[in-house]
Amino acid sequence: MGSVRARAAAGATVVVALALVAAGTAVLLVLRGHLQNQAGLQAEVAARDVAGQIATGTPYDKLDLPDGEDRPVVVTGGDGRVLAVGEDVRAVDGKSVGKGADGSGPGRSADDEKGDDGDGGRGLRPGEIDDDVAIRDGSADVDGNVAGYRFAAVEAKDSRGAEATVRAGSALAPEEDAVASVRDAMLIGLPLLLVVVAGVTWLVTRRALRPVEGIRGEMAAITASTDLSRRVPVPSSRDEIGRLARTTNETLAALELSVERQRRFVADASHELRSPIASLRTQLEVAVAHPELLDVPGAVVDTVRLQRLAADLLLLARLDAGERPADTRVDLAAMVREETSQRVADRVPVQIGELAGGEVAGSRGQLARVLGNLLDNAQRHAAGSVRVAVAREGEEVALRVEDDGPGVPESERERIFERFVRLDDARARDDGGAGLGLAIARDVAVRHGGSLAVRTGSVFELRLPVAG
Repeated sequence: MGSVRARAAAGATVVVALALVAAGTAVLLVLRGHLQNQAGLQAEVAARDVAGQIATGTPYDKLDLPDGEDRPVVVTGGDGRVLAVGEDVRAVDGKSVGKGADGSGPGRSADDEKGDDGDGGRGLRPGEIDDDVAIRDGSADVDGNVAGYRFAAVEAKDSRGAEATVRAGSALAPEEDAVASVRDAMLIGLPLLLVVVAGVTWLVTRRALRPVEGIRGEMAAITASTDLSRRVPVPSSRDEIGRLARTTNETLAALELSVERQRRFVADASHELRSPIASLRTQLEVAVAHPELLDVPGAVVDTVRLQRLAADLLLLARLDAGERPADTRVDLAAMVREETSQRVADRVPVQIGELAGGEVAGSRGQLARVLGNLLDNAQRHAAGSVRVAVAREGEEVALRVEDDGPGVPESERERIFERFVRLDDARARDDGGAGLGLAIARDVAVRHGGSLAVRTGSVFELRLPVAG
């Protein structure tokens, strides 16, 4: 029972077995009830036929009674004497009903033979038959053979006004044989049907789960080989398993991209860290050997560069870990005024354009970092002008930073937002940075529910939704 196939086959078999048992029981009960009603109707017909003969004045010894084995009949008087009895009928319900020579004999009282109304036929007139009939099961001894019968008791008065109760029976053996035959057929057919159900369920489940085993095996091979370029087989069917395979391949593709990005990030970070560390180490070694040659300003520059790179890497790590920005309101116009007023050492003075009011939700520190990175990028490429503006456009606030530099080629407008990517002119400068500023800016924008893109050659636009 450890496999899905076994559990599915067992579950289907149990459900079908319960359904068949319930249906079979219902069929047997309905069949038994129908046959019993039919036997009761046959007994009532026989009893009313004899009662009709009595009502028309036929003498008791001349009554045309049916064969005792099929329809045992006993006619008793109002005093309980047996007036007539079918051929070979010896006893009913274990009591003898044979007549004596004088017409009397051990019999039953009339009260035992009449219906539930208990009027004893007192309401009948001579030559009438009671409309009520009493049906009950019993047994009869016919020529030494005791069997079960369904008896119908009908009261009548003969032409002289004498009361008589006719009790006629219909054999229950055919009903019992029919029910037994149906029951035996069900008992034989039910196990065979359950075997068929279990086998078909096993085969169908096995065929349906075969692609799942292929997916599992390929995933195990991928895990063992750590080769994320491999993909699981996709079945041709467009069902749940096919969708599972396609989703698994999409997950593997995303995982491969993430791992590759992580590897590239580690390699690029190691490369970027190596240069300032090597430069700083060289200066320190020279200072140890020749203290008079110590380049303190150069060591400070390398240390600052190393510190900024470490801070950028730490921020990227927090963003990759899913750090959510603080849920506070930030006025972008006020932030622009405050941040630009502190940039006194810029190569090109920052010009303030239109600053429309607009609050956004997020972290002021991270948004200030985005503005700072955009201004640093503009300072790096501007010829003599850097301009920043804030505009309210519907349900969004747009922050634009523009410079008069050569601009970003259209083919590079997405690549510059990748980590450690620098264009050739940026690489040619000593202060070109590590290529993380724009990547950090876009990551922060996305995590604030906004976007960052190059709208024209030298205009960077940050769009954020209005708070609340």
